[in-house]
Amino acid sequence: MAVALKTSYRFAFRSSLFISILLSLVLTILLWLSDLLVWYVPLLFLVLSFLLSFLVLQARVERFIYRRVKKIYDDVSLLESSSFSSKPITTDMKTLTEEIEKFAQDKKIEIDTLKIREEYRRDFLGNVSHELKTPLFTVQGYILTLLDGAINDKKVSEKYLKRASKGVERLIYIVKDLDMITKLETGDLNVKKEPFDIVDLIQNVFELLEMRAAKKEISLTFDMEYHEPIYVLGDSEKIQQVLTNLLVNSLKYGHQNGTTEVSVENLIKNKVIVRVTDNGEGIPKEHIPRLFERFYRVDQSGSRKEGGSGLGLSIVKHIMEAHGEKIYVESEVDVGSEFSFTLERIKKSLL
Repeated sequence: MAVALKTSYRFAFRSSLFISILLSLVLTILLWLSDLLVWYVPLLFLVLSFLLSFLVLQARVERFIYRRVKKIYDDVSLLESSSFSSKPITTDMKTLTEEIEKFAQDKKIEIDTLKIREEYRRDFLGNVSHELKTPLFTVQGYILTLLDGAINDKKVSEKYLKRASKGVERLIYIVKDLDMITKLETGDLNVKKEPFDIVDLIQNVFELLEMRAAKKEISLTFDMEYHEPIYVLGDSEKIQQVLTNLLVNSLKYGHQNGTTEVSVENLIKNKVIVRVTDNGEGIPKEHIPRLFERFYRVDQSGSRKEGGSGLGLSIVKHIMEAHGEKIYVESEVDVGSEFSFTLERIKKSLL
C-alpha cells in the first residue's frame, strides 16, 4: 500500500496556542506582581512558546498517532479492501473516523450479501439434489428389480425398461438445461440477433403445444387478429424457447377449460412487449422475487406433482438478459399470472 502522509496541524496549532497563551498570562501576572513587567516580554514569550509547543506537539503527533493510524490502515489492507488501502494515510481524526465508518458499512453490506449467497447456495444444492435423486432412484429401482429376476418376464422387463428410460430422459433434460444456463451465464452461448416475425413465431409455438393444451382443455389464443407481421430483432430459436417455457408453465398451472392469451403491444418507439396471460392458479406474492432462480418452485411440499426440470423460468431470464431485454411478472392467487418480455422492433423499411 502506498503511504502518503496527509498531516492535520489543527490539533497541534490549537493546543500550542492554548499552552502559549496560558503560560504568557502566568508570566505576565508574575512580572506584574514583581514590578518587572515590560510590554514586549510577554509578547515575545507568547511567540516563542507557541512555536516551541507547536513543533514538539506536531512531532509527538506524527511519532505516536501516525504510527498507530498507519497500523490501522495496514491491518485494514489485509482484508483486501482496495478502495480503502489505496487512500493516503491521514492523521486527521475526523477524516479517519469517516473513512473507517464507510469501510465498516461497506464490509457490513459485503457480509450481508455473502449470507444471502450462502443461503441461496444451500437452497440450490438442496434443489439440485432433489431434482437429480428422484429420477436416479427411479432408474435404480427398476434396474434392481430387473436384476432380481424380473428381466426373465418379457412383459415386465419391457415395461420397467421403458420406465427406466423415461427416468434417464428426465436426467438428460435437467443436465441439458443446466448446461444451457451455464453457457448463458458465462457468455459461451452465442445469441444471433436477426429480424423475424414474432407473430409467426408465436403461432408456431401454439401449434407445437396444441396437443398438450387440448389434453388440459386450455385454449391458446392471441388477444386479437394480427393481419400484419411484427418484425423484431433477436435470436428466433432462443425466443421460441422463451415462449415455449412460458406457455408450458401456463398449461401446467392453468385450470381446465381455461385460457392462455398472448399479445404483442407497442411499448415505446422501437420496442414491443410480448405478454403471456392466463387465468390459472396464480402465484403468491412472497414467491415472485425468487421465481427465476434455478430449481425454485412455488410448491415447497416436495411432491413435485408437475414435471419439468425446474429450470424453465431461469432459462427464460438468462435468454432475455443475453438479448439485453427485460422479463416481468405479475400475478394474483386464483386470478392468474402474466409474464411479459420486451424486444426491439424493426420497421419494414429497414428489412
